Amino acid sequence: MYHIEVSVAYMKVRDFVIAIVNAALYALVGIATTFGIFAIVVGGVRFWPSVFVPAVFSEVFGPVVGGLGAAIGIFISDMVVHGNALVSLSVGVPANFLGFYILGLVAKKARRDSKALGILAIILQFIPVAALYYLYTIKFIDFTTALVFISVAIVSGAGVAISMVMLMFRRRGYIYPNEALAYSLGLMIGSLYIGFGLWAYTYAASLNIVGVPPEFQTKAPFAAALIWFLWTYYTEIPFMIYLTPPIARAVEMWLKRYR
Repeated sequence: MYHIEVSVAYMKVRDFVIAIVNAALYALVGIATTFGIFAIVVGGVRFWPSVFVPAVFSEVFGPVVGGLGAAIGIFISDMVVHGNALVSLSVGVPANFLGFYILGLVAKKARRDSKALGILAIILQFIPVAALYYLYTIKFIDFTTALVFISVAIVSGAGVAISMVMLMFRRRGYIYPNEALAYSLGLMIGSLYIGFGLWAYTYAASLNIVGVPPEFQTKAPFAAALIWFLWTYYTEIPFMIYLTPPIARAVEMWLKRYR
């Protein structure tokens, strides 16, 4: 019994240390992205590649490590970028914890080779297109931005689809179905929390965030919730789908070698 208790305590300390490493890397890459070091801009849309960091930690080390590290990391990043602690604690922190916790949970629990999960992951890429179409019809979003987001949905869906085809021919694709679903579902839930969380916050207090249009700072229109949701999801999902699997494989192989 004593050895079991020591082992459990060691695992908790180990997981906390790994979560802090996750947070530090996520904050560092996020801050560097914000200030243009890792910036990727297409058609006026600024992408957010740093999400692959907590995604890797969530998949390899589990949902608690991924979610906790993401929550701490985004808070550090927010304090450097906009400095509004209340917005970060009420929106950014819980959204990141929830999204990456779900990502890690699905990646660990779902069947790795389930083709049905892969198909569901592909479908998820196009669900936000309904909101995109609505925003475009009411002229809340321009054609170039809409085209960029649709292109991201196609590219992300194609990556998963190619891996599913390879799986059908008994060849290993670069991404497993459970991973594709984990990334898509976790990020979508986190993005929904951010979109509607920011929108709800504007009815309680002003965002006071530089870069947010004045009409969105207080009592933002409902369409703002949708654009924040879309912007978060489509500027992050391609990096999860294309960067996380190979890095997660490399980390897992390294851990097996040195255990």
